[in-house]
Amino acid sequence: MRRCAILLLAFAAAGCGSLKDAFSTHPAEAARAGDQLLTVERLAELAARVKGMPLQGDNLTRLADVWIDYALFGQALAVGQRFDDTATLTRTMWPAVSQLRWDRFHERLVSGRGTLTVAQVDSAYRAGSVRLFQHILIAVPPSAAPTIAQQKENQANGLLGQLHAGGSFASLAQRYSEDPGSKTRGGLLAVGGRGQFVPPFEDAAWQLAPGGMTGLVRSSFGYHIIRRPPLAEVRDSFARGLEDMLGGTQDSLYLSDLETRSAVKVVSGAVGAVRQAAQAPDPARKSGRVLVDYRGGAFRVRDFMHWLPALDPRVLSALSTATEQQVEGLLKGLAQRDILLHQADSARVGLSDSDWAMVRAQQDSALTTVEGLLKLTPALLRDSVTTPEGRARLAMTRVNDYVDRVVGGEAQFAPLPPYLSEYLRAHGSWEKNDAGVQLAIERAQAIRAQLDSLRPTPRPNNQPVPTIPPGAQPITPRRRTLR
Repeated sequence: MRRCAILLLAFAAAGCGSLKDAFSTHPAEAARAGDQLLTVERLAELAARVKGMPLQGDNLTRLADVWIDYALFGQALAVGQRFDDTATLTRTMWPAVSQLRWDRFHERLVSGRGTLTVAQVDSAYRAGSVRLFQHILIAVPPSAAPTIAQQKENQANGLLGQLHAGGSFASLAQRYSEDPGSKTRGGLLAVGGRGQFVPPFEDAAWQLAPGGMTGLVRSSFGYHIIRRPPLAEVRDSFARGLEDMLGGTQDSLYLSDLETRSAVKVVSGAVGAVRQAAQAPDPARKSGRVLVDYRGGAFRVRDFMHWLPALDPRVLSALSTATEQQVEGLLKGLAQRDILLHQADSARVGLSDSDWAMVRAQQDSALTTVEGLLKLTPALLRDSVTTPEGRARLAMTRVNDYVDRVVGGEAQFAPLPPYLSEYLRAHGSWEKNDAGVQLAIERAQAIRAQLDSLRPTPRPNNQPVPTIPPGAQPITPRRRTLR
């Protein structure tokens, strides 16, 4: 049974703060993580070295956020903190845990729906309002040269000849089809009604009788050979596809009924508040302003900010240009999913041991990547340093070295997983100093100007390059990028 996905994963940086009073008298400090300081000079030097980055407040603030996240993570490793108990995993792996909770709750919801009988499946196939097709695709890129397109057509004609000679459609699809979604299933596509394919495919496929096959069909994807398998050959596949399609319809009806029963309503001014929150995330993460009212609760700005890192990154980039109706639809959808998770809580839906093992494996994979980039692991800290102070120094040395390597274009940049960052910030002390960031902008401009002055001036064509005197060392500016 197809499950309704409750969220999409993505990674982003987090941010919020405390200790503001303590910072007000230290304008030379741009940020703090525990007892570690990011000075104005250090932030300015890092920012100035990021090639092509405008020296603006939001960019330097994000750079400070990266340092805070990794500093807190390094300090957590230094004290031997683990993140694998279920309470911590619920916070640090919130998207994965929430999806699994919804899956288990969804399984309860659909368990009473029953399965289709053989007679119902056969009747649906004969009625023909929904159909199951299989195809072989020989892909032709839209920009392909005529000679390449001709080669592809010749290849497709060769396969068509093999099929007419009695070749197995499923076997040839598995071997030659260039549609990765159906290739491994012998070319079988999803069960559905009219309108799910591009017009040339649609027009040819829906003329087929059971067991029928087309010639070559050209679409924007390339050359297709399409077949409508007879019922006896695909009864089980057709039944599963039909149940998936009906299950999706029933899920939609359930969500629609949930919206009505819960009286979900987007409040006035919510769209503007969401756009403002996206532009100023730090204060938004604590905002209790209501965006959506529903019976028994409300969806607030801070709830939206909590969901945001779990959504497709394109959601954030589209907020400024989306219509009010689109943003309201997003807010209703998120409020519904909040309600569903509350229902799962009320139903005492839990995860199995295998579920938790899968979540731990996912987190272990993410942490292994981060530790590899930092060149810092719990085993290294445990085996190479004997004192807590020494482990803390080693951790921060590796953090600062990693940031330098990223800024210098010598290491891959990967932000800390957002819900791990959120957890570390909630359990640690940290702060960003807006006044310090502004000072860092001015200082970074001066440093960048100095770096630019050291770069050689481009020479006109045919102008001879001066000879370097013996013993002199040429100045070779380092090329630095932030990836």
